[in-house]
Amino acid sequence: MWHSLLNPVYLLELFGYAGLGVVVFAETGLLVGVFLPGDTLLIAAGIFASRGHLNITLAITIIVVAAIVGDTVGYFFGNKVGPRLFKREDARFFSRENVQEGHAFFEKYGPQSVILARFIPGVRTCVPVVAGVTKMSYRKFAAYNVMGGLFWGVVVTMLGYTLGRIVPHIDSYILPVVIIVSIASFVPAIMHFKNRRAVKEGLR
Repeated sequence: MWHSLLNPVYLLELFGYAGLGVVVFAETGLLVGVFLPGDTLLIAAGIFASRGHLNITLAITIIVVAAIVGDTVGYFFGNKVGPRLFKREDARFFSRENVQEGHAFFEKYGPQSVILARFIPGVRTCVPVVAGVTKMSYRKFAAYNVMGGLFWGVVVTMLGYTLGRIVPHIDSYILPVVIIVSIASFVPAIMHFKNRRAVKEGLR
């Protein structure tokens, strides 16, 4: 069952627009969403729309709204609940070191990090929470949240839509296409963590 729910094609075929909105919201607004399909779901939605199974305008609208609302929920979760969790000595993800690193991340890259995180699986789930914990200005966060949600929702979904329009008989191999995209989407995350590790080793 859980394996099926991680399959973007299955989600769209079974739940349609509702599944699209819920998964995008959960991936960006709930920490458990880190395990859900993100970019691959948007690609699949674009391909479905290109074949007439979804309305592309409605699909993008749902994605953008769900992404913005999800990040907003993540921000307020981090702002209200995060500080108490980070005080726990036995915490792993919710650790003081992560708070300090998150604060340094925002100090160095500024609010544009909210936009960049949209394109890094896993990171886009955590960044809104860390932004709330580190007390990033909500007005600034909200502005970049809207820009990031709009940019991510339109660009990635339209990539799938374009593939569906130009690749003949793509219906026959939607799943292999989204798997390739899924693998490619982890490249930025790998580069991010490699650079982070290199910086840490350089400070030793």
